[in-house]
Amino acid sequence: VVKLLNEAMNQVRISERKEHDALKGHKYTFLRNRENLTNKQEVSLAEMIDLYPTLGQAYRLKELFNDLWSMPDKVSAEAFLKQWCEEVEKSKISAFMKFVKTVRSHWSGIIHFVETKITNGILEGINSKVQLTKRRARGYRNINNFINMIYFLCGKLKFDYPLYFT
Repeated sequence: VVKLLNEAMNQVRISERKEHDALKGHKYTFLRNRENLTNKQEVSLAEMIDLYPTLGQAYRLKELFNDLWSMPDKVSAEAFLKQWCEEVEKSKISAFMKFVKTVRSHWSGIIHFVETKITNGILEGINSKVQLTKRRARGYRNINNFINMIYFLCGKLKFDYPLYFT
């Protein structure tokens, strides 16, 4: 979601850049989080926000959206997201309007993440191990052998057999 938001912000910057040469070289000034900017970048950002109102509005919407991740519960996150989407529609910035369509199509997933802070990163890691197992074997003759190998590698089994018998 944040990647798409940054892409929308960059699209606004690119469209403004076509009209104004002063924006050259300021891509990451608009894409970085405000707390990661140097003092020089802070000053130039403030100047550009004042000089280019569309870019300033887009940057404000981008920074405002980041407040979503600190919402305490589902109800406040939904209310915030609804209000944010309405603000984007009022601003009529085309790149952000496209982003709002994406947000609305993934609404429940975004709200669920805000509520639980759970991602599918673990699932992606397990899938990576399964694909590695498949490549290592260069094919299994029997599907049960493949399934057993997945359990063996992904199940974190411990084989603490005694080394010596007494």
